[in-house]
Amino acid sequence: MQAFSRKRFLPILAATLVLGAGLAGCSGKEAESNSSSAVNTENVYKEKYDPEVTIKTVWGVDPQLKFKNGETIENNVATQWAKEKFGINIQSLWSVTDTNGAFATKLRLAMSSGQEMPDVVTIGTENNTLAQDLIDSGMYAEVGPLFDKYASDTWKEAMNQDPQVWNQYTRDGKRMGIPVLDFAYNHDYVLWIRQDWLDKLGLTPPKTMDELEKVMDAFKNRNPDGLSPGKVIPLSIGFKTSMNTWMGDPSWVFGAYGTLPQQWNAGADGQLEYGSIHPGMKQGLEKLKDWMSKGYIPKEAALWDENKTAEPTVAGTAGIIPGPYWMSGWPLQDTVKNAPNAVWKPITIPTGPDGTAMRHGTQFTNGVVLINKKMEHPEALFTYQNYLFDHFATSDPDSEFKNGIFKGYDYDLDANGQMVPMDQIEGGYVNVVRYLLVRDGARIPDAQMKALLKLAEGGKPATRLEKDVAVNYGKDTPEAAQVLLQQENISQKNMFTGPTTETMKSKLDYLNKIESQTFNEIIYGRQGLDTFDTFVQTWKAGGGDQITEEVNEWYNSVK
Repeated sequence: MQAFSRKRFLPILAATLVLGAGLAGCSGKEAESNSSSAVNTENVYKEKYDPEVTIKTVWGVDPQLKFKNGETIENNVATQWAKEKFGINIQSLWSVTDTNGAFATKLRLAMSSGQEMPDVVTIGTENNTLAQDLIDSGMYAEVGPLFDKYASDTWKEAMNQDPQVWNQYTRDGKRMGIPVLDFAYNHDYVLWIRQDWLDKLGLTPPKTMDELEKVMDAFKNRNPDGLSPGKVIPLSIGFKTSMNTWMGDPSWVFGAYGTLPQQWNAGADGQLEYGSIHPGMKQGLEKLKDWMSKGYIPKEAALWDENKTAEPTVAGTAGIIPGPYWMSGWPLQDTVKNAPNAVWKPITIPTGPDGTAMRHGTQFTNGVVLINKKMEHPEALFTYQNYLFDHFATSDPDSEFKNGIFKGYDYDLDANGQMVPMDQIEGGYVNVVRYLLVRDGARIPDAQMKALLKLAEGGKPATRLEKDVAVNYGKDTPEAAQVLLQQENISQKNMFTGPTTETMKSKLDYLNKIESQTFNEIIYGRQGLDTFDTFVQTWKAGGGDQITEEVNEWYNSVK
């Protein structure tokens, strides 16, 4: 889910990291007083190192990431901060602009050719297979004892909001990678709808799939802005990359019939089942096929990724788009540039014939941090990261980082000391969270939703997160958070969070390919609905049954 990080309103998701003052509540202090029990008795935990210590890392640089003041990913305001604050020298072994999987390719090459590997590497969920392969390489250390010994209470409490985040990085009971925490509900979605179109047509927000179809027909064939039917996309969705994604997502259509595709859901027998072979998929495919034939969804949906689905919304030619609660900031607020009277509002997910609604739920993790077995000072990572959790992730209105990370980069203040919108920062906004050692810095899963709900209830912004919401998020974001939580129980997370199984490694690419081909053929009317039944049998015989067995073997070991 890096796509949204390339937009200027990213902080809504990327919650800039911040660094700052003394370490609070850190269990690491115990290690300093009891060096005999430390993992390395010569390198016990310190709040600042003298002489300096070095953490070697590697970088996959977002091509949209900006730099200013002549800085680079290797030498910038964040690396200087780490050196001055903690005596930690962050050394880059290499960096690469991360286009077309360049980061993963270079890291795999380094692993296979015997090059020096980083002490600490952060890998996002988009490269989960790479993370699993690095864990299995034997190069990276068991991190559980290090975390238990050195992590601050704040970090541990954040991790305990969902202890299952450790599962996919665990081998034989050993925690081999530290999960990078994400905000709760960050990619759960609502439907965003053109309220101005509803008002002009005398319609109310649809609550059922049947009502939704009537609204889409009116948007297309009686468009209140006078757009011809061929110009209107009633529902902007895409499934080039996945049927289960973060914007322009179609998975809720299948949720109306009791399943979510491309994830593992709890079955009636208490075991996990693959959502894409559930009988409800056939009904959902039939619905999308009907909508495609009527022009309710884009003709190019099979070629559209998440960002592409946003284009007609900004152009003022789309009526509805599924997406996260933060979308009123980006991209929807840009719609008025092309349709000055456009008003987007969040609504709940429509229910199916029997009242069912489902949407995919956000995991509390969006990556993993690995620590090299050869790292001389593994505890130094905790010096760095504890500080972020204790002083940036927490909602302390008196913190010196109450406005952001680095003044003049991710925030600035006016003459009265008030935060200015990020697009008014002199020299341009810089998403310095991407300069930091750990992806997205430090996040407490429930913190952002708490900030949103406070503002939705009329509270005054006091903390960094609350100020960021009030100044930089779209004005409808707090309302969208409330709408989301009206259907809190319909969010269903992928229940399989374990490591890649043996059969997945050899068969999953093939199974994903035939799934995508079959679903596209049905939706576009090139194959009949019965093709779904054939696909299910092929999937099961082609390795799916074995994967299901392996998935449930893991599930039964952790539930």
